[in-house]
Amino acid sequence: MKSLRFLLCLVVMSLATAAVAQSDAQKSFDELKTLAGKWEGPVKVVPRMPEMETGKPTQVTMRVTSRGNALVHEMLEAGAVDDPTKVDHPVTMLYMDEGRLLLTHYCDAGNRPRMVAKPSPDGKTVEFDFLDIAGSTKYGHMQHAVFTVIDANHHTEDWTFIMPGDKPIHAHMDLQRIR
Repeated sequence: MKSLRFLLCLVVMSLATAAVAQSDAQKSFDELKTLAGKWEGPVKVVPRMPEMETGKPTQVTMRVTSRGNALVHEMLEAGAVDDPTKVDHPVTMLYMDEGRLLLTHYCDAGNRPRMVAKPSPDGKTVEFDFLDIAGSTKYGHMQHAVFTVIDANHHTEDWTFIMPGDKPIHAHMDLQRIR
């Protein structure tokens, strides 16, 4: 009888822990949805890459879609022609799936890494870790992302891309709302 009570106690504690994690994930997703709009700011790339100009502004557009079930995130170099066949124009989808906050990045490298969030209790910082990938990693892949909400008109994004040979490239964007 004692072992049955102990087992029941463990089950209840596990369900309570899952409910807290789910609520933190949903809270983080709701916070990220407040970033809907157009953003611009400089990008700092480490290590420096000759083909990636550090400090050059980038634009990020975010919009809530699918009746609030998804957040579309698009990046484009500021001032670039909006033609995804000629310039980098990655699209990222953020969404809830069975209590987890997930991110799927449709990369210019031709693959689609998925990442799962480790939300902070306050929802202001959301860190995404690599989960799995569809497509080839021949040209590298996105591995990690962190979104930090500073206030309604300011947030930062940190992205880590893994080059062939497991060489990480980090990009930090300091973004201000432009509308």
